Amino acid sequence: MDCRRCARLVAHREAVAAEPPRRYRGQTYWARPLPGFGDPDARVLLVGLAPAAHGGNRTGRMFTGDRSGDWLFRALHEAGFANQATSVDAGDGLRLVGAYITATTRCAPPANKPTPEEMERCRPFLLEELRLLRHVTVVVALGKIGWDAYLRTRREAGLAVPRPLPRFGHGAAARMPGDGTTLLGCFHPSQQNTFTGKLTRPMLRAVFLKARRLSLAAR
Repeated sequence: MDCRRCARLVAHREAVAAEPPRRYRGQTYWARPLPGFGDPDARVLLVGLAPAAHGGNRTGRMFTGDRSGDWLFRALHEAGFANQATSVDAGDGLRLVGAYITATTRCAPPANKPTPEEMERCRPFLLEELRLLRHVTVVVALGKIGWDAYLRTRREAGLAVPRPLPRFGHGAAARMPGDGTTLLGCFHPSQQNTFTGKLTRPMLRAVFLKARRLSLAAR
């Protein structure tokens, strides 16, 4: 995967790799778009925002090697979706079971804020994943951007969406017409949310325990 459609994102992902902070000097950065990863037969799909400049952009795997991933994989492990609670690098043995992780934007954006145009250019990748992941019954949106992106991509795929469109909120749940997929809202495990207490570990764990219950009930 070597998309170069967004000049701003290409410049940023390569610039941070060329001048990493001291703690990562000497490491070879991935510095390319990140594919989604996880179980191809997943019943639960996670839709995040974008790779972190010194997390996924460095390690080559989403949510790997950064604080957000520390929170996310611990919660996934506690809910039975991951074989281990930590994710340090792409070769650390982490395996997802019944879950798949993707994002609205595949390159690390400046200030963690992709533009609408950049997200639009990235949407075909999410659209293709929705088509390939045929067993998904629960979608966990990590943040409002992930929530909105899933609904937009779902509509683009020709699938029905609720009217009026459901609003994002932590713990919000919306059942999609037609195929019955459940969309769950979850605050993103960013440091902005975890350091301030807006998102706590029990809150995060509860979302994935609910996702597991719903995915099992849909069998």
